Amino acid sequence: MIKRIVELSSQPYHVSTSQGQLLFSPRDNCPASELGDHENGTKRSVPLEDIGLLMIDQHATTITAAALSSLAGNGVAVCFCGSDHLPAGLLLPLASRHETVWRINDQISTTRPTRKNLWRQIIRAKIQGQRANVPAGSPAYSKLADLRDSVRSGDPVNVESQAARVYWANWLGAGQSFIRAGGETERGVAPNNLLDYGYAVIRAALARATVSAGLVPAIGVHHRHRSNSFCLVDDLIEPIRPMIDRRVRLLYLDGVQTVSTEAKEALLSMLTFRVAMPSDDRSAKLRTGPLGVALHRYVASFVECLPDMAHRRRLAIPRFCRK
Repeated sequence: MIKRIVELSSQPYHVSTSQGQLLFSPRDNCPASELGDHENGTKRSVPLEDIGLLMIDQHATTITAAALSSLAGNGVAVCFCGSDHLPAGLLLPLASRHETVWRINDQISTTRPTRKNLWRQIIRAKIQGQRANVPAGSPAYSKLADLRDSVRSGDPVNVESQAARVYWANWLGAGQSFIRAGGETERGVAPNNLLDYGYAVIRAALARATVSAGLVPAIGVHHRHRSNSFCLVDDLIEPIRPMIDRRVRLLYLDGVQTVSTEAKEALLSMLTFRVAMPSDDRSAKLRTGPLGVALHRYVASFVECLPDMAHRRRLAIPRFCRK
């Protein structure tokens, strides 16, 4: 089942819960237009079991402790945005799986060669996704293929960074070089703001998937910063970034330069886009489905690569669907 994404931004609400429903009551006599039809003209309800992600981008919105507890109990991730409209905080449910302790032990016990092999798969898939975003037949297209094939276990020479320089110089198309962060383009200037919002949406969805699988998001395979509580999420998100890049490029070239309601709707809807992924570890056959569902299968494949499930060696990484 595809979970719903609820986003509150255009007006303030009071969010509460009752009888398995999340209730949205407009504050300050505002109409409940943001959520569509409403009950008695004053409030709107959504079944808690239908929600996967709640985005709150309205500082005047209030939410009860009971609602937060009910959201967590139903496996819902709650993301709070800052004054720049970019996600600033994330509330995740605690996993309630009986295998949680085993999963944590498996994460800790994962050998260095296994971690390096997983990182190689992730970076190769990321570069392949970047390659799909540049013109076929171009020098950059060929260069990214060479870089993809040169990635070794653990990426010791940082091919990822080499590919990024080629990719971002060609991402917008001929004659429109773009530097992702620093250098000629300051962070926060469009389309960096759109990219950051899109990445944050996928990061939240992946964090929810990792916790649901009984994993600890802080224990990664490559990212290891001591102040990062989402190292594993930041590992797994790398091959998904090019999908967001593609959507942002379309928005940017269409004149969208701010994190507007239109932009947020387009980026949140990414979780419903159809993607392809390997059906199993030994077959080249692909299965397709919504990205939001594919992320859970992706995380499940990671679990099967851990020590106690070592019969699997390949991650089921979502990729672009061929048209």
